[in-house]
Amino acid sequence: MKLMESGQMYLETIYVLSKEKTSVHSIDVSEHMGYSKPSVSRAIGILKSGGYVEMAEDGSLTLTESGHSVAEQIYERHTILTECLVRLGVDREIAAEDACKMEHVISDESMAALKKFIEA
Repeated sequence: MKLMESGQMYLETIYVLSKEKTSVHSIDVSEHMGYSKPSVSRAIGILKSGGYVEMAEDGSLTLTESGHSVAEQIYERHTILTECLVRLGVDREIAAEDACKMEHVISDESMAALKKFIEA
């Protein structure tokens, strides 16, 4: 199953929230992303059926191995793109917003070059 940009964003959000909180629930995702609870529930259902997310009886969300892998990749792309734009003189908040859009469409080759540039 190929993940759409919105699915990637949900996985990244769960990933980021799980770094900040001991457990992540749909309401946390809803508040963080500014989406309605029904929209988040629908998306989580799709991610569950795709094998990217699991939901415990208490409603807490955890990423599966494949979900974690996708989320980690998207988060790394976001971080690197943000840092590149900041180094070019873009305000950090604007850089983060732009990185969020770019992280889903940039090629692996370009991403590898930017990562090499940042690490140099």
